[in-house]
Amino acid sequence: MPRDAPFEQHSGRYEAWFEAHDAAYVSELLALRSYVPLQGRGLEIGVGSGRFAAPLGIQVGVDPSPAMLDLARRRGVDAVQGTAEALAFADDSFDHALIVTTICFVDSPAIMLAQARRVLRPGGTLVIGFIDRESGLGQDYLAHQSESVFYREATFVSADEVERLLLAAGYSILAWAQTLFRPLAETLDIEPVRLGRGSGAFVVVAARNEK
Repeated sequence: MPRDAPFEQHSGRYEAWFEAHDAAYVSELLALRSYVPLQGRGLEIGVGSGRFAAPLGIQVGVDPSPAMLDLARRRGVDAVQGTAEALAFADDSFDHALIVTTICFVDSPAIMLAQARRVLRPGGTLVIGFIDRESGLGQDYLAHQSESVFYREATFVSADEVERLLLAAGYSILAWAQTLFRPLAETLDIEPVRLGRGSGAFVVVAARNEK
């Protein structure tokens, strides 16, 4: 079942995190910006408050939390209530899709990726951004997981796991990128975006729907 209760109950705290960690947030946005297409109809799966969909020009978002959806709508996103494993959209509805950290909160990443593939047009782009479990920040999140309202029920993943999931679901990998190379408390300026994976905490992978 959706793990949306913390986001529903603490939407204000969720928004405050982005304000307190603006440099990290902008670093993540810039890493995603390189791979989210500028043209076409886009969907964010797990849109939250629209913090990523709105600035990246993604028109439609889906999320189980009414409180998050209300915030996303205020940012101009066409926000629909639903879950990642049962997307209420027709086949081949979108040119591209975005998933940011949602992979850590779904019951079945494999089903989510299959649903994303179904609603993507052939050749469509899927972009996933997530905290790599094997990174320093990922390990810190794991160590303090029980203390976090939002990450208490998260299942952190590694870049290798995400790659295997994508390939098994019928995608081809286009590119990897990464950012956030310092501890979060030390991230006071916007971090660079580097190709590849393995050193940055926030990892982006772009994949093509090969149906």
